Amino acid sequence: MPDEVPAVRLTSITKRFPGVVANRDIDLTINKGEVHALCGENGAGKSTLMKILYGMQKPDEGTIEIDGQEVSFKTPADAIARGIGMVHQHFKLADNLTVLENVILGAEPKRRGRIDFDAAREKIREMSAAYGLRVDPDVLVETLGVGDRQRVEILKVLYRGAKVLILDEPTAVLVPQEVDELFGNLRELKAEGLTVLFISHKLDEVLSVADAISVIRRGTSVATCLDPREITSRRLAELMVGSELPTPELRESTVTEDVQLDVAKLTVLTPEGRPVVDDVSLRIRRGEIVGLAGVEGNGQSELIEALMGIRSADTGTITYGGDDITHWPTRKRREAGIAYIPEDRHRHGLVLEGALWENRMLGHQTQRPNVRGPWIDRGGARRDTTRIVQAYDVRTPGIDVPAAALSGGNQQKLIVGREMSGEPRLLIAAHPTRGIDVGAQAAIWEYLRQARAAGLAVLLISADLEELIGMSDTLHVILRGRLVARVDPGTVTPEELGSAMTGAGSDAGAADE
Repeated sequence: MPDEVPAVRLTSITKRFPGVVANRDIDLTINKGEVHALCGENGAGKSTLMKILYGMQKPDEGTIEIDGQEVSFKTPADAIARGIGMVHQHFKLADNLTVLENVILGAEPKRRGRIDFDAAREKIREMSAAYGLRVDPDVLVETLGVGDRQRVEILKVLYRGAKVLILDEPTAVLVPQEVDELFGNLRELKAEGLTVLFISHKLDEVLSVADAISVIRRGTSVATCLDPREITSRRLAELMVGSELPTPELRESTVTEDVQLDVAKLTVLTPEGRPVVDDVSLRIRRGEIVGLAGVEGNGQSELIEALMGIRSADTGTITYGGDDITHWPTRKRREAGIAYIPEDRHRHGLVLEGALWENRMLGHQTQRPNVRGPWIDRGGARRDTTRIVQAYDVRTPGIDVPAAALSGGNQQKLIVGREMSGEPRLLIAAHPTRGIDVGAQAAIWEYLRQARAAGLAVLLISADLEELIGMSDTLHVILRGRLVARVDPGTVTPEELGSAMTGAGSDAGAADE
């Protein structure tokens, strides 16, 4: 018999901001011990709704009930005290602290008036093992990749004893095997009475893990499905965006014989002398998208930094359009036509407090139309930002609003538009569709297809294996810093690719030449 008192009930929630209604008369009921998925485009109002539930914002109208009792949260601390924890899509960790210090910050266990680090360490290790999170409590957060940072955030919430867990795009950085493991853990937690609110754009995953699904569009709730077996991902997409679910795919081949990037025996060492990029060789031709598949933390970030000149190569060469650029500074590489979509748009792609036209100049501040001679050309930057907004369908009230005011999908389209300006010859795209809705995702896939057809060489790094398979002409697998396999995107399955990424597959493809 289902519990008659839901874990969470939101009734007629309305939230207004100047010039926009973010949430309008939203109703949402989440039963105890269920995984409830919330779907909707970026900008549909999901984030605002979650901030209201987590005490970060107050609704203008409507009520919140927890375990049948009406509550009013003034701060996230109020929500945490009522057993609500949230793992944000964009992490809130202190880079200069260890995992342990981040997890216990604000909830430090005490013994004889001092922080009991041993007890905290033991508890974190037990939780990490129990939930399959595989996090070392004593490493610095600044050394972790995106996937490990997310696991630390999950640990923080569980450590505080959350009974209602809000997960914002929790699978964005996981391979299929890890997703299956996470979903198994969620089912175990659900069996123990934990309630999970699961926000995702990956509709097939939503259908596989959710007990109930709610959809919001343009700030209001449009549907709730109490039996996910009765709905398809295509129908969910139609409810979200009013169109069919897009699929990543390339059309006719545009690959030329003109090699744009030739990486030969590239090795990058840590300060301790350990190779994080280990003897990597690959080529990218004009008109070709080369995909790179790997579990987070296997050298992808270091390879990107070496290609961009952010990190020095210890051995090997990088040849770009016939020029040896191994020791070129980042600025010279950018000016030579290397574009870059970073994996974390908030940390490395945008100045969130800056206006859109100011963000348009980032990484291109020495090039027209952003400068005229030695001077910043504000007019040129503003005109070109207007062009990008129109050409890339960046939905914004204007170019003077801060980047933080845009939804994730529109922030990403601004970055893509900026990086595609100035006729680049090579694009390094790290997780270009991470954490954005299906509409923005489809738009970015189309921009990549158009750029490929125009002769751009693209290195695509993604945790979305369907995206890698569908959008790659050539596909490599990286494991512990080495390219261990080259697979055929036309025949490989996500499961086979995931096996190769974890070292479990022996016949996914031949080792790279």
